Amino acid sequence: MVPCSAEDGTVTPDDDAYPRAVRDAPSLDVLDAHLVECRACPRLVAWREHVADVRRAAFRDEEYWARPVPSFGDDSPGILVVGLAPAAHGANRTGRMFTGDRSGDFLFAAMHRTGLANQPTSVRADDGLRLTGIRVTAPVRCAPPDNKPLPAERQRCGPYLAREVELLSATVRVAVVLGGFGWQALLATLAEQGWGVPRPRPRFAHGAEVTLRRRAPVPDGAGATEEQTLTLLGCFHVSQQNTFTGRLTPGMLDGVLVRARELAGLPSPDVPVE
Repeated sequence: MVPCSAEDGTVTPDDDAYPRAVRDAPSLDVLDAHLVECRACPRLVAWREHVADVRRAAFRDEEYWARPVPSFGDDSPGILVVGLAPAAHGANRTGRMFTGDRSGDFLFAAMHRTGLANQPTSVRADDGLRLTGIRVTAPVRCAPPDNKPLPAERQRCGPYLAREVELLSATVRVAVVLGGFGWQALLATLAEQGWGVPRPRPRFAHGAEVTLRRRAPVPDGAGATEEQTLTLLGCFHVSQQNTFTGRLTPGMLDGVLVRARELAGLPSPDVPVE
């Protein structure tokens, strides 16, 4: 376990002040600095480090990241993609969301086709991939056994997603949610933040579209408020279980991303989507 407080006085996620420190993080960089040191979930810490020690044969000569994985992409995005959790030999190895596995190959190829990424592949953290107008995150930031986080683990990781959503609220207008786990996690976060989430909560489905609203303070507005809108788009997860069976096709994912571009008001891509 990391100590409760670093020698320089920085609060770490194991300190009692961890939720407050994350909640009050003034920027994405400060939020990520807390995140990568987190050891709040013993089961996830043990698993991510075990995977890094044992390794997959194809990666036996690589040094695994084996830490919580920060979000990745544009710092002022119109679209936020919400997944599930890092893959054991993908993001847990490379240190970047959806990087180094076939799920990421499928996702970033679609982003490239729709003008949101500068290249169709995501192999390693220094491969030159850049996202424009879009950012990728997850409710759980450590690789879980069997890709199944426990409810308590999602709750412990919740402050990171919540603070990121708030930090991005000035620009994000659309959330593309990959799968039912992310859908429920994001709706729970948004309800806590005052968004008008219907009751009963909207059910996840591929192609689901739900627009939420809330009143939020205007920065330096002397108490004035403004209405914010956020549209959630449901999409089957880009897992191999879905992409290899044809449950999720490239055209289906492209369609969701094109719709997200429209709703976010992003300019049309230079290259038409085929």
